[in-house]
Amino acid sequence: MKLLGSKKRTPNQGAAAERLAREFLEREGLTFIAANVKGPGGEIDLIMRAGRTLVFIEVRLRSNSRFSSAVESVNPAKQQRLIQTASWYLQQQKLTDELPCRFDVVALSSLDTTQPPQWIVDAFGTA
Repeated sequence: MKLLGSKKRTPNQGAAAERLAREFLEREGLTFIAANVKGPGGEIDLIMRAGRTLVFIEVRLRSNSRFSSAVESVNPAKQQRLIQTASWYLQQQKLTDELPCRFDVVALSSLDTTQPPQWIVDAFGTA
């Protein structure tokens, strides 16, 4: 059943949104580490560094915020999957638990490069 106004994103749109988010974050001083990291909990769109802090980034593209905004779409269930995947990634990379980490969300309302993304630093915690 298709809901009115619902659109499924194509892989190309998702990849374009992630590219725009990465370019934006690099301009803001973050260093790229990895993209599309798949683990048992799901996928992390981008992993970057901000100084010594490892940043796990969820990229959201929402052209229609009728039901929820891009940021609101990262609900508690999605947050738990991201936390699980990040924990798995840290174990796989043999990174210490002492390494500071955070979860950011980059929300794009379109693929129009004239509209800056919304960047929510430390969008949610692990508690």
